[in-house]
Amino acid sequence: MTSRLLVFTRTTDYRHDSIPAAVDALRSFDGFGVDHTEDPAALEAPLDAYAAVVFLSTSGEVLTPAGRARLAAYVEAGGGFAGVHAAACTEYAWPYYGELLGARFARHPAYQPGRVLVEDRDHPATRHLPAVWEFTDEWYDFRTSPRGSARVLATADESSYEGGGMTGDHPLVWCREQGAGRVFYTALGHAAEAYRDPDFRAHLGGGIAWAAGRPDVR
Repeated sequence: MTSRLLVFTRTTDYRHDSIPAAVDALRSFDGFGVDHTEDPAALEAPLDAYAAVVFLSTSGEVLTPAGRARLAAYVEAGGGFAGVHAAACTEYAWPYYGELLGARFARHPAYQPGRVLVEDRDHPATRHLPAVWEFTDEWYDFRTSPRGSARVLATADESSYEGGGMTGDHPLVWCREQGAGRVFYTALGHAAEAYRDPDFRAHLGGGIAWAAGRPDVR
């Protein structure tokens, strides 16, 4: 059975060059069909046909008031939501979105190699990963930690790169419930190279599948 994803990539602030590669990666996932859009009107229409809405490196204010209301109602009623990388740099003016995602972006150091520490391997996004995952990314810092309101799946090892600013406990990947819906977020995915990496693709696919209520899809 194929489930549909609404993949939204509108940006009104920084735009990632990796967006086309990221959309192509999602289109390649077995078991999902992808409707890709940058039109905010798409979020004003009924979303019930979608297993999940994916904000894929969105940035800035990207929704209309009607789109905000529709997305919130969709998730609260049981729809899935997944945020990737700069999704945490999105909708700063909408308090509900910060609650939905679990944390908001603050800053990042230079793009560089580092280590991801997998904290919870009992999840489709992380069960295939080693306990210590060598990766290259921007290592986002967040304004607040999602720990306590979300299930943290992986953290950054700040000793493995320069410029970390969360002084120890540094969640990078998490999931949570919002109303009757499921929310997944990964801070990883800055560069196009990530979307060609088999481990990252499995990580992303597993997280989206979980949010969509389709853990069988990888």
